[in-house]
Amino acid sequence: MSKPKVLISRRWPAAVEAKLQQLFDTTLNSDDRPLNADEFRLALQNYDAVCPSVCDALPAEVLNVANKRCRILGNFGVGYNHIDIAAARAQDLVVTNTPGVLTESTADIAMTLLLMTARRGAEGDRLVRSGQWRGWCPTHMMSSDVTGATLGLIGFGRIAQAMARKAHHGFGMKILYVKPSPADPEIVADLQAVRCETVEELLPQCDFVSLHCPGGADTRHLIDERRLNLMKPSAHLINTARGDVVDSKALIRALREKRIAGAGLDVYEGEPHLDPGFLELENAALLPHLGSATIATRTAMGERVLANLQAFFAGQAVPDRVV
Repeated sequence: MSKPKVLISRRWPAAVEAKLQQLFDTTLNSDDRPLNADEFRLALQNYDAVCPSVCDALPAEVLNVANKRCRILGNFGVGYNHIDIAAARAQDLVVTNTPGVLTESTADIAMTLLLMTARRGAEGDRLVRSGQWRGWCPTHMMSSDVTGATLGLIGFGRIAQAMARKAHHGFGMKILYVKPSPADPEIVADLQAVRCETVEELLPQCDFVSLHCPGGADTRHLIDERRLNLMKPSAHLINTARGDVVDSKALIRALREKRIAGAGLDVYEGEPHLDPGFLELENAALLPHLGSATIATRTAMGERVLANLQAFFAGQAVPDRVV
């Protein structure tokens, strides 16, 4: 019996790629370049499974290709707003993701960005590398305290809770959060967290605001001009969620006009083609979507996709099925 044909859209950790090649008739992307819409259409016609990354756009006009062979999309990532879920459902395409395994690494990056923007770390690094640093002086590059400050979390899932633990137990930060319903009482008690009913209630109280909500139409530009104006002038915005959750133009204006103190970003609208206005800002710490980028985490993500594919082709319940 022939093995199922599987396409991997980008390079994965070598150990996982080797397992895929043992179990399936696997095609790897040796050049590690993004596939275009026509290439994905062709893949859907020629493979039993296609495994996209979170930066591969799979809208309805791609998924609705004629003569489809593909039966499962094994997404490499937790978020799946890049896939038209309604179209996948209508086409009887199974969609899976990789929850649970990237919680701590993404929370680590959120804390990294919080510290970088609070203490002007990226700006200081640029100063030293450019040869412009003239030595220590009492008023040079003064910045914001983190210890004891108030952190507001918009969204309170696994990653937000992991960040809250690091912030509260590591830096003594006060935790506020917004969530449609109250969180687990044990978690709330451990973090001494306070729930706000709305984003508008949370923003004016916070020294740092970190975004942990899913992307998509419902949250597009959740942080817009109006909400940025509710933040303290001394506050910082952290985004490790999805780029389209923030109105980039509005954030650039707020940073340029010093209506907020700073921002730490790991994701962007239209990435990797971020708004060039960000590059002109000294008060923005910018990372290239590193949230889950540890060897252990990316390997675990690949193993999760592999487990989903194995279950699907064995006719078993798929553990991380989204559709």
